[in-house]
Amino acid sequence: MKKIVLLIILFGLQTTAQNKYLTKTGRVAFEASVPSFEEVKAANQGVTAILNSDTGAFAALALVKGFRFKNALMEEHFNENYAESETYPKATFKGNLEGSNLAKIENEHTLTISGELTFHGKTKTLNNIKAIVTKNGSNIVLTGHFTVLAADFNISIPKIVRNKVAETVKIDFEFNLAPK
Repeated sequence: MKKIVLLIILFGLQTTAQNKYLTKTGRVAFEASVPSFEEVKAANQGVTAILNSDTGAFAALALVKGFRFKNALMEEHFNENYAESETYPKATFKGNLEGSNLAKIENEHTLTISGELTFHGKTKTLNNIKAIVTKNGSNIVLTGHFTVLAADFNISIPKIVRNKVAETVKIDFEFNLAPK
């Protein structure tokens, strides 16, 4: 009897573990460039994300200092003057993928994701972000993009560079999530 109970518990743990997918090498990039001026663009290749394929619950965490720019001075200005990464070291997203059972996806599907993005100490609710979900072997790959306003996160762009930095920031994401 003890063996049967133990087997049921172990089997139960294994099946519940299969609904979680994880990456520590997710990619989030942003661009706030204005035509005819220097590119304002950065990417972070070390974003951690977790997905529950049964419920669609999704969360991601990026260290703000992990964003890399082409220009080291631009990176320094971003961390010190805009993101204030010493005070606000993390950016997070917590939400839900809606529209399908992720564990059963075999082909590319477009779903929506809604949730809360926290950056620079401010949280903004984002709704109906289009996300493309595909299977890559046993992995689930989640990609998409959305835009936010710098002002929504209390980031003011100084007058001296206002014509060189866009108020609207385009954000791209890609997560190759492996079974946990």
